[in-house]
Amino acid sequence: MSEETIFSKIIRQEIPTPLLYQDDLVTAFRDISPKAPTHILIIPNKLIPTANDVEEEDELTLGRMITVAKKLAREEGISEDGYRLIMNCNSHGGQEVYHIHMHLLGGKRLGPMLSF
Repeated sequence: MSEETIFSKIIRQEIPTPLLYQDDLVTAFRDISPKAPTHILIIPNKLIPTANDVEEEDELTLGRMITVAKKLAREEGISEDGYRLIMNCNSHGGQEVYHIHMHLLGGKRLGPMLSF
């Protein structure tokens, strides 16, 4: 198994962080370096280092991440105007913490992510 991450400590509240949501599968909290007025991280409680490490048994957890994002977007008042969900994988994909996580961004018009 991969090494423990800062997110593992947040899940267990060894690093005190106000949680927006937590159940047996996922935990959500605000990003400490927000890129939008609403910037929430939604993480699985199980350590899965990258999207490449997701197994079939993780499908329920990944689905829960999306339904929690929907719930939080509604609570944050951004669901009607829209929001962005992002998951990065490995260094070229911009992943910094090797515990998969979903970014929920909104609260303003977000520009294009990439130019092709």
